[in-house]
Amino acid sequence: MNTRKRIGILTSGGDCPGLNAVIRAVVKCANRRGWDVFGIPYGTDGFISVTEGHYKPDDLRLQEHGYNIPGILQGLDVLQFLSGSILGSLSKGNPQQPEVAAKILEGYQRLGLDALVAIGGDGSLDIIYELAKQGGWNIIGIPKTIDNDVPFTEQSVGFGTAVETVTNALYDLTFTAASHDRVMVVQVMGRNAGHLALYSGIAGGADVILIPELVPQLTSTVVTQICEKVAEMRRAGRKFALVVVAEGVGGENGEKDRCIGDTLAQLIHDRSRTLCLTGDQIYCDLDQVETRASVLGHIQRSGIPTSFDRLLASAFGKKAVDLIAEGRFSRLVIWRAGQVQSEPLDQVLQVVRRCHEQGICPSPVERDHTMLQVAQSLGVYVGDLDSAAPPMLHETHSIRETMVHRS
Repeated sequence: MNTRKRIGILTSGGDCPGLNAVIRAVVKCANRRGWDVFGIPYGTDGFISVTEGHYKPDDLRLQEHGYNIPGILQGLDVLQFLSGSILGSLSKGNPQQPEVAAKILEGYQRLGLDALVAIGGDGSLDIIYELAKQGGWNIIGIPKTIDNDVPFTEQSVGFGTAVETVTNALYDLTFTAASHDRVMVVQVMGRNAGHLALYSGIAGGADVILIPELVPQLTSTVVTQICEKVAEMRRAGRKFALVVVAEGVGGENGEKDRCIGDTLAQLIHDRSRTLCLTGDQIYCDLDQVETRASVLGHIQRSGIPTSFDRLLASAFGKKAVDLIAEGRFSRLVIWRAGQVQSEPLDQVLQVVRRCHEQGICPSPVERDHTMLQVAQSLGVYVGDLDSAAPPMLHETHSIRETMVHRS
């Protein structure tokens, strides 16, 4: 017979679709065991609010449906369809600030929690894990990020829906590009990883996909080759093009450029006219090329979670509760080879910290990635591969190979 447990759950870092589906799954699975689940508002800040007396434990107790809808719809189960986070997602709890950490640790104790399920990306999970070590918490991590850059998991909650959102946007932008014979440059999120740009670019029919793993910066060669691609398409009768660039791609000097889409659009515009002035017949109509940039922004974090994201979230939530029941703590729930597994959090975060110290992505698109091969086979331009030899791929791969996988 299971002892009645008190489980906390929080979302931390940037929001994404599927967070509420995870919360729903944890509550349902825990309640079936006779356990209580307490939702911590706004990440670790919620513990501070408890310490300061803004919440009592019963104020945070979660029901299976999250809340009750009045009238004939009472009991309607809608959490898995909602984007964002019903708990709020914000974390300022830096364990390096003793006064802040002390309030967080006290709040945890006041709630009398037996374990905490933390849903976050690599950065927020690292912060929470440090707090857990200080407070002796029993913690389970669940990866969520549209960037899909948490190591050891093939997919994080929110990534699939973000791919769908960007793909739909590319579909819409294709028609306006075609109507005006324009080169449409679309900047997408991803931080220092190119997963979102690569997957959505292929699904959205992009002609060019630039990701930081292959194109760390917009070199003269890369811009020229894009223009050559556009010229080739125009000679074949297609007067428009769709270019996807990940936000992690650097500017001409490798610098971080928050408006990399606009920068690329201008570079294509300028280089097109320069090539046209050479008199070379293949570039004869590039002076007619118009470029436009579109930054999708935070709409990529929204949208109704796809069915797969809901399935992934539900499976992750169940696994988290199972791990708590088994007494296997300090683990990260992951998705690998079509199965839900788990890895020791300390090993995962060792990779994260080492990569961040080196300024490289903890889980980049590898050179032999299946989708990268698909893009090349479809004729999509993905960069100057002859000269591109990003060290991040090899170094990150070697780090990951040294880790021991455990389920």
